[in-house]
Amino acid sequence: MGKKKKEENKDVPTSKCPDNTAFKQQRIPAWKPTLTPESVLSSFFIIGLFCLAVGISWIVATTNVKEIWITYSDNCSYCTQLRENSSNSETPCSCFVQFSVKEKIEGDVFFYYGLSNFFQNHRRYVASRYDAQLLGRNVTTKESIEKGSYCAPFSAYNNGTPMAPCGAIANSMFNDTIRLIYQPEPTSPVVEVPLLKTGNTWWSDKNVRFSNPKPKDNLVQAFAGSARPPYWQKPASALDSLDPNNNGYINDDFINWMRVAALPSFRKLYRRLSRVNQFSDGLPAGNYSFIIEYNFPVSRFGGKKHVILSTLSWCGGSNMFLGIAYTVTGAAIVLTAFAMLAVHLKKRKPKKTFSVR
Repeated sequence: MGKKKKEENKDVPTSKCPDNTAFKQQRIPAWKPTLTPESVLSSFFIIGLFCLAVGISWIVATTNVKEIWITYSDNCSYCTQLRENSSNSETPCSCFVQFSVKEKIEGDVFFYYGLSNFFQNHRRYVASRYDAQLLGRNVTTKESIEKGSYCAPFSAYNNGTPMAPCGAIANSMFNDTIRLIYQPEPTSPVVEVPLLKTGNTWWSDKNVRFSNPKPKDNLVQAFAGSARPPYWQKPASALDSLDPNNNGYINDDFINWMRVAALPSFRKLYRRLSRVNQFSDGLPAGNYSFIIEYNFPVSRFGGKKHVILSTLSWCGGSNMFLGIAYTVTGAAIVLTAFAMLAVHLKKRKPKKTFSVR
């Protein structure tokens, strides 16, 4: 008898209907808000006042950010002509840009370089990289680079030597060298401002997205069999001659450059002020000058180069856009709420009164 029942149960098709429970049959009680004039108007006023508070506080914080912006490509025009007229692209040229700081800049000071009219967001430019290579793999294998990346034509030289790193992004890395000099008085001796080269990148970039090939303690051997990109002046293993831990693919300047910008005019963090000795509280007032070793050409694409000294606030650097956006949005919401309140008071029905006889 048991076998017959099992055979009969096999012939019965299993039901695909959900179980007869309150959750699966959607019988759980639901909350549906009742939109009354009081709830709608109070929501509009709360959201509008919140946006206004955020926008005004953002604008106040941004206004307190101190920033010095200098376009040095105009002041170094003779270097541009020298580099373009010279047959040797590595012809050295240095220029000086003087400026003064009238008031002391307290706190942490960040040093940026900026480029305008440089389209890092171009589709083919963004794709011209090899992430497997930047993780320390396939450094000297030409075939793997050509098959696994879009680095061409910056993947290998005519003699077959692969480039490390490959791609248009790496090849066009910003390579101007900028030093900051401080002179309190015209007759006083000059002092070079101490700047930090490391600690300027995201932790995830330094420890996850980029890694040097093995053996990591001997980068000359690790990069053996490869060559630097054609526009580089130094190989990847010798980007920082003073700090051996800041070379290869984990060099801070290289990592910041490889994080492409979304707009054609952008800035990237170059250095941070080392708050030691007379600069422990920030940049003192006085005369300053930039000593720039001019290497990065911009005249061919009609661009400009800038140096920016800036402090930061809780909302970042000097950028009014979000503050203005929050303020305008909040003001529009509050004005809409007042208009809705006026319409409600004008169009509402009077309460009926009953007289007792």
